[in-house]
Amino acid sequence: VINHPKYQESKRIAIFLSMPDEVQTEEIIKDIFKQGKECFIPRYKPQSNHMDMLKLSSAEDISSLALTSWNILQPSDDDNAREEALAGGGLDLIFMPGLAFDKKGNRLGRGKGYYDTYLERCMKHPRGKPYTIALAFREQICESVPVTENDVPIDEILYEDC
Repeated sequence: VINHPKYQESKRIAIFLSMPDEVQTEEIIKDIFKQGKECFIPRYKPQSNHMDMLKLSSAEDISSLALTSWNILQPSDDDNAREEALAGGGLDLIFMPGLAFDKKGNRLGRGKGYYDTYLERCMKHPRGKPYTIALAFREQICESVPVTENDVPIDEILYEDC
């Protein structure tokens, strides 16, 4: 991941904080800060499909985050001091989680549409849609994934031996 040309050229990067069954992102996050890039992480709003990407100040900042009912670390609802990526300079790159992917760029998420809705908002930002890379295990690559008209295809899927 850290040698990927899109990662190397990106300055503003959004990445998920991994759950135990996902590709682990901790080392990537550390590298984002080591390289002097800006790091943004999701804050999901329960009972909706709204998500913001909020800026982390450091890799250690993760330890100050609240644990949600989904067992995901994220900035608390009353944390208004962090920059939201689309309120500022937008994003260059988004690393995306998912349950399954196909080689046509389709992604099966967890069913709420958070990332698809966020990407629609990105398209309205002056900077436009950031490049999207899904981080996956080989076992998550399928022949085809069911999609709807609201699903936004991802640009690239990285997995072992891809």
